[in-house]
Order: sequence, then C-alpha cells, then structure tokens
Amino acid sequence: MGSILRVQARFGQRALLLTTAAVPLTGWTVHALSLHRRLAVAKKDPLTGLLRRDAYTARARQVLARHGDHTAVVLVDADHFKDINDTFGHPAGDAVLTAFGARLTAWAGRSASVGRLGGDEFAVVLPIAPGRRAVRFATLVRMLHTPVVLDDGRRVDVAASVGAATPDVMGTRDLSALQRAADAALYDGKHSGRAHLAGREHASVPSINGRRAGRPGTGVWGQAA
Repeated sequence: MGSILRVQARFGQRALLLTTAAVPLTGWTVHALSLHRRLAVAKKDPLTGLLRRDAYTARARQVLARHGDHTAVVLVDADHFKDINDTFGHPAGDAVLTAFGARLTAWAGRSASVGRLGGDEFAVVLPIAPGRRAVRFATLVRMLHTPVVLDDGRRVDVAASVGAATPDVMGTRDLSALQRAADAALYDGKHSGRAHLAGREHASVPSINGRRAGRPGTGVWGQAA
C-alpha cells in the first residue's frame, strides 16, 4: 500500500510540474498570437485593407526580385476625388477609396503587392508578361472607371489616372526609380482615361512625386469606355 502511495505521489508531482510549466508557455503563446495579429493589422490601411507604405515596399521588392523584367510598377490616383467628397460627403469618398482598393486587389492577384500610399494614391507591383500588358491595363482602366454604388443607392461616377513602369523598358529593377518613372507617366496622362507607360525619358524628369509640367508619354494602354 505504501509503495502505491509513493508511485501516485510521484505521478502527482510530475503532473504538477507539467501543469506549472504549461502556464507561462500558454500565456506566452497567447501573447505571441496577439502580437502577431496587432503587427498584421499595423501593416494594413484600416479603411481599404491594403498594405501601408512600408509593408507594400517590402513586398514590392520581393515581387521585383522574383519576377524581374516580367513585372510592372503601377501608380493610381483617383481623379476629381475632392469633388466626390464635396458633392456626396466624406463617407461616400471613403466608399470610393474602399472600392478602388478592392478592385486593385482583384485585378492584381495574390502574387502582387498592393498598397495605399496615402489619400487617394495607390500603388501596385505585380507580375505581368510583356505580351499581356495591353490587355491587363485595358482591364484595369475599365474597372477604375466603373461607377461606385453607395449603400443608399446613389451612384458615384469615378475615374482614375494610371501610370506604369517596367524594368525591361526602364533598364532598372530599382523600386524607387520605377515608381518615379510611373508617377511621371501618370502625370502625363492625368485625366486622360488611359494608362500611360513610362519611357526612358521619364527617368530623368526632375520632379517631386512626378508633379511637374508634363509632356506626352511614350505609351498608352486602354481607354475608358
């Protein structure tokens, strides 16, 4: 009988030690999961669900490194966005930005980096084979010119300016250089209803975010119906 009690005591002590050890481990696991969720949320824009600038940039560089010349860097500006806010109200403006975010995500696919850079400015880096660019960008233009229907049934006509740069045309895979060129091309085609492809001359245009006197771009993809 005494030996049975001693065995039970040993098992009881072992169970107590395992239970005690599990308490901080469980607490740390819960903390780690909570921290992971907070970090994931911090990487995303709360309105559109798109990546914030830093997370977008990190992901964009991965896409460029993986796909090389079969990559496009795309910048998008919502056209006449202030007029939408003034006419329909800021909640309607938020709905338009959210719709643009969803459309860009659907268009770009899972292998892309899609980010909101701020305000009504978006960026996408995605793999596109050179032979597919015309079709893909024509599709993007149509999507971004499709009216947004608000919860109350009102219809908001929307438009966007699109500029793009590709490593094979620009001769570089540097994200910053490609974004500057895409922004310069976007400015050239502002309010045109077309997607503009940057050429080598866009690499040397002195600008801040591409906001300078424009000149005709070298390429045009798609046109809003």
